[in-house]
Amino acid sequence: MWSRRLSPRQAPSKVWLVRIVSLNAWGGAMYDQFAAWLPTAGADVLCLQEVTRTPGVQGWTQFQDADRLLPQRADLFADAAALLPDHLGVFTASDAGPVIDRHGRRHQQQFGVAAFVSPAATVLQQAAAFVHGRYIEHEHWTVSGRPRVAHALRLTAPGLERPVTVVHLHGLRDPAGKGDTPARRDQAHRLAALVTQVRRDGDVTVVCGDLNLLPDSETFDVLRGIGLFDLIGTADTRTTRYRKPTRHASYLLVSHPEAVRALEVVTAPEVSDHRALTLDLA
Repeated sequence: MWSRRLSPRQAPSKVWLVRIVSLNAWGGAMYDQFAAWLPTAGADVLCLQEVTRTPGVQGWTQFQDADRLLPQRADLFADAAALLPDHLGVFTASDAGPVIDRHGRRHQQQFGVAAFVSPAATVLQQAAAFVHGRYIEHEHWTVSGRPRVAHALRLTAPGLERPVTVVHLHGLRDPAGKGDTPARRDQAHRLAALVTQVRRDGDVTVVCGDLNLLPDSETFDVLRGIGLFDLIGTADTRTTRYRKPTRHASYLLVSHPEAVRALEVVTAPEVSDHRALTLDLA
């Protein structure tokens, strides 16, 4: 799958495409729709945020904090791995806390991000770093200030002229809104440090995920300072399942805009309260 070629009408025959798909999966709250869509998404590198993992537990659980009561998959990481059996899956936890299964039993569920990589790719390097806080085992889920982790992968594959570095994260959530704060400023600099740690000169670099920011955030100035350019801008990245008026959340940034062959903010099907972002690089 990694080596999909463009048609002769589109480009020379030796141009190779890499498809990167990013989605906040909402803990699998719309799992039937998600499960039908995922195998069709054509992702060479799939970056998922709001991923759950509860080893040994399957099916549905219930998550609750002071603001929300949500259905979640007990182990969305295992669910996605079963849907993409040939891909390499990596789960990175930010924190963990209690959920209740359908029998009323309490489990400690991990929460974080996951990446799935095509079997045609070779992972040259990977790293993870907390961009906010540190790993916590919650007795009760908190609403604000929860830890956030970013995961980076440096990849190559037959036919690629240069490696691709992909870094994804779920940015800090603040009940006060998505405006800039000192914590988000610190998060931006920690993210930039991880990018520069993993990538090498000449790599095509992509940063993606649910950044929980407004389009004019100073975070984009920080990332522009290390050569990354935002492709999403003011586009609506939320689905009809999201009822609040602010429609900005997820972003894609790239180091070499000339390498972009296609970009889509996927409006249908709806598989989460976030829209998936799809990027084709050549």
